[in-house]
Amino acid sequence: MKPFSHMLFLSLVLAMGPAPSGAAFAQEESEEEEYKPVLPDVSIYKAMLDVNKTSGWIQFRNYDDKQLIYFTTLQTMHCRLSEIRYSVNSDALDKRFPLGKCNPQIPFNLPEDNTNEYIYISLPANTAKTLTIQAVWDDGAGSEIVVYKPCEGVGDATCAAIKTIKKPKKQMQEPVPADSPIRSVQSETPGKSFSEPTPSAAARP
Repeated sequence: MKPFSHMLFLSLVLAMGPAPSGAAFAQEESEEEEYKPVLPDVSIYKAMLDVNKTSGWIQFRNYDDKQLIYFTTLQTMHCRLSEIRYSVNSDALDKRFPLGKCNPQIPFNLPEDNTNEYIYISLPANTAKTLTIQAVWDDGAGSEIVVYKPCEGVGDATCAAIKTIKKPKKQMQEPVPADSPIRSVQSETPGKSFSEPTPSAAARP
């Protein structure tokens, strides 16, 4: 007769069932989901927006008998924005500045843009006396409305000065795709996806 301790050990092994095979372990490993980059929290972007308010969410520049208005600061936040609303010489906010595709691996990089479509607008010299602008977050909430004017006596340097600041009247509704130029935001948002990583570059005259 086998020792009692040995019989007890065999009983415990049988009760636990057969040991997992190597194939089972391999299957578990193959079922693991690949890690996907997650965007920084929107609070970080809101802090960036607030810090850059005084120096300018946009910048005016006189160049080659044209007036260029740069949207570079807001474009670096494109991954958390659904719209950039603006208007020239009025408070209508009736224009939209295009937002680049979001790549969550480089969320603060400017989109690749050989045409500068995502960097600035070009107007005849001295056209814009003011530019009114508002950022709209990816949840539909609108920022303060800031009215900027060109700085005086800066030559062709990029500069903007605050003229007035207005509070949004109410929480804004999330823009519908037809109204918004954005093509991709956080991957967790249903129906939206990120673009494949591409080199980032932005030319400037």
